[in-house]
Amino acid sequence: MTDRTVARWAGWRRVVAILVGVAVLVTGGVWLENATDRASMVDEAPKTAAAQRSGADGQDSQVEPEDSGARELPGVRDCGMGEPVQEPTIITLDCSTSGRVASGIRWDAYTEDGANGSGVVQVSGGASGAAAKSFQAKLRLYGPKEVDGSVAFTALEVVYTGATPSGEHREVLPIA
Repeated sequence: MTDRTVARWAGWRRVVAILVGVAVLVTGGVWLENATDRASMVDEAPKTAAAQRSGADGQDSQVEPEDSGARELPGVRDCGMGEPVQEPTIITLDCSTSGRVASGIRWDAYTEDGANGSGVVQVSGGASGAAAKSFQAKLRLYGPKEVDGSVAFTALEVVYTGATPSGEHREVLPIA
């Protein structure tokens, strides 16, 4: 009778060992797949306003509005540098690390006094390789003034419409 018990336990141990081995292989495969995704994330990351201006062929990729003789529409200077871009689709929010970027911006109104739109604020996972997180937000540009010979907006208000990256539903950022 004890021989059957020992054989039964050996059989169960073998089954458990096989299941643990399969689980380790599956988990390792998922981890490696995610590592590949993290490595390619840089290529897929949103480009800054400077990169938006110059396409691969050296031509402007942003369409500039026609001059109707009215006052010049202000633009947005990426991290306070370069020529202002009107109606940008991407704005860097954290210039020191480029860890927060507003992207996919659609402007509902863009005038010489201010602009209102919506987009997604992407927060990178940092050096740890964690996946970027996205937060829906309403955006408002205001405070136009002449900066280095061009008119640019000087402030950006971000109002998160759902979850927030820092717990604050509203933040105001200087962008000139």
